[in-house]
Amino acid sequence: MSRAPRAVLVHRTTEYEELVARHGTHGQAAFFLASRGRDIDEVAARHRRTRRALAEVASAVPLTWRQTRVERADLDRFPFGPEDVVVVVGQDGLVANAAKYLAGQPVVGIDTDPGRNPGVLVRHRATNAAVLLPAVQARGTGVDELTMVEAVADDTQRLVALNEIYLGAAGHQTARYRLGLDGDGGVVEAQASSGVLVGTGAGATGWLRSVWQERSSSLALPSPSEARLLWFVREAWPSPATGTSLVAGELAASAGLSVTVESDRLIAFGDGIESDALELTWGQTVRIGVCGERLRLVG
Repeated sequence: MSRAPRAVLVHRTTEYEELVARHGTHGQAAFFLASRGRDIDEVAARHRRTRRALAEVASAVPLTWRQTRVERADLDRFPFGPEDVVVVVGQDGLVANAAKYLAGQPVVGIDTDPGRNPGVLVRHRATNAAVLLPAVQARGTGVDELTMVEAVADDTQRLVALNEIYLGAAGHQTARYRLGLDGDGGVVEAQASSGVLVGTGAGATGWLRSVWQERSSSLALPSPSEARLLWFVREAWPSPATGTSLVAGELAASAGLSVTVESDRLIAFGDGIESDALELTWGQTVRIGVCGERLRLVG
């Protein structure tokens, strides 16, 4: 007998909650912001909108379903199940934070602050949840399958991200490594740079786009569902021992970018979460390419 669906409501601590936790009271937080030219009313209003949206979504979960909540900081310890419907209540970035821990579960993005969030991944309003959630379970709602990127190290460490993976030195110091491409005739280049960024179509509205735009790149940005990645080496430094000929390109579904570490410590992290990173040291190789899993985002 199959288990009832479980709605997993993913949320994050609001800026207002963080301020009050740090300063002790609403009044102290208000004083702190006022001393820096900001008004706490604006922050508190966003907090109330977020909490109202979370409460509205929770009340819209069908009575026959189970439900639970998970805060962003606890995602890496939360046991998602195959019967889960993941409801992300917050910003676009919160969908990316959750995506790496999923294995095909449908994701519904609820925008808590329309007009302030781009709404690329949080596509729905809390008022639509009562109709949307039963439709997801009945498979009557379209799902977009978004491409993800993965990094796999030679010691079996693995990292998955929705938007991008960055590989470089902790603290953004100079990273030293050897870079090569699958099927490129064995060409490998020693480099010293600020790191390597590999991004997806979902990330083409964020960090990847900013690097692409800064370079005035002629490469076409991928669409979110396209099994193609773009990669850029950031600020490669030419020297007698390091080159700058392999600094940008694209990766098709079966292609990969290989990086062999020539520094004491490099890290690879996804979607801006440095606390959940691969730790790499001298001689280790990591391969970055299209992930076989996809994020199933309800359209």
